[in-house]
Amino acid sequence: ISNVTACQGLMAGINAHLKIKEREPLILGRSEAYIGVLIDDLITKGTDEPYRMFTSRAEYRLLLRQDNADLRLTPKSHELGLASDARMKAVESKRNTADSLLNYFGETSAAPEEINKLLDRLGTAKIKQKTKLNKILSRPQVAFSDLKHELPKLAEFVDALPANEAGAEQAEIQLKYAGYLEREREMVEKMSRLEDIRLHSDFEYASLSSLSSEAREKLTKIKPSTIGQASRISGVSPSDISVLMVYLGR
Repeated sequence: ISNVTACQGLMAGINAHLKIKEREPLILGRSEAYIGVLIDDLITKGTDEPYRMFTSRAEYRLLLRQDNADLRLTPKSHELGLASDARMKAVESKRNTADSLLNYFGETSAAPEEINKLLDRLGTAKIKQKTKLNKILSRPQVAFSDLKHELPKLAEFVDALPANEAGAEQAEIQLKYAGYLEREREMVEKMSRLEDIRLHSDFEYASLSSLSSEAREKLTKIKPSTIGQASRISGVSPSDISVLMVYLGR
């Protein structure tokens, strides 16, 4: 619970500073940070007991990983003046290394004579023709370190990159879980379209008789700022969201 309080205090402090500077508030989305999930839950769902932040509350857990927290949040922190230039430079180096490796794996192939001994030792099927390294690394039995040890050309490429350990870990994770990550990003994109549809704070929900009674009550009380936020309020059904969309001409 103290961590939850600390998160709220951090965001309150940041936004108090931004308000004094007459800048837009910092709002972290549910796909950007667990703090975003926490605050959105407290606003849209409320709580009758002390709130506890569980990872199960987040619908985009594959995107909210500990290994990419710096990639997600350091740019925002640096823009606010919280993260140093040195910290930002280190994160950019990690990102660039990961991107370079992803490109390399997507463009570079291994021949059967280069890789089959390794694949046999790891208990996975041998290849019969040249195969892209990203396809080989996507196999659960194959680790990045295995390929680096087996392929001198890969080792040479990696050793020339800055921040190669952190960047390599990031590239491997993105390759291993590419399909799952892509589906989750598509979900985020779909929801973000709803987040772009604004609702005025003085919206007269009581005048929409097509809304359920519970939806009118909850929407009037909570005053969501977007359709996306409204869709997460307990008691507001998909049909209620459809009514709002029709009313707004969407």
